[in-house]
Amino acid sequence: MIKGKKRIFIFNAISFAILYGSVSFNKEILRPQYGHNHFVGFLTGCFPNFIAAFIISLWFVNAVVVRKPKHDRLIVYISSVVVFVILAVEEIKPMWGVSTYNDLFDIIASGVGSLLAISVFEIIVSRRKNRSNKKVFIVK
Repeated sequence: MIKGKKRIFIFNAISFAILYGSVSFNKEILRPQYGHNHFVGFLTGCFPNFIAAFIISLWFVNAVVVRKPKHDRLIVYISSVVVFVILAVEEIKPMWGVSTYNDLFDIIASGVGSLLAISVFEIIVSRRKNRSNKKVFIVK
């Protein structure tokens, strides 16, 4: 089983590839083919912000879950908020040329992505806690 830093690196590298691939797929294939539909155009427009916030926040979740630091929840929450703030600021005032215009729905999508990453963390912590509680009762 892969442990520690190697696991964190592998997960983050794979998730970066997924992030890059999904944003490229959305930009090159989905938007041109289905962007004329108002609702689908709306979804494909918000998707890059959502998936970026979700995956980048998951990088921190992954590191916290693997390393189990003392203030795990605080680290995940703060890092997710920082990711959201950076993406929101980038949406309002483009720094890297990613955004072409300011869109409130993109900011909301970034917030939803960050919240989903926090939810994933909470689910993992809850399942981990349930497993450890079951082991205590099984031991004779």
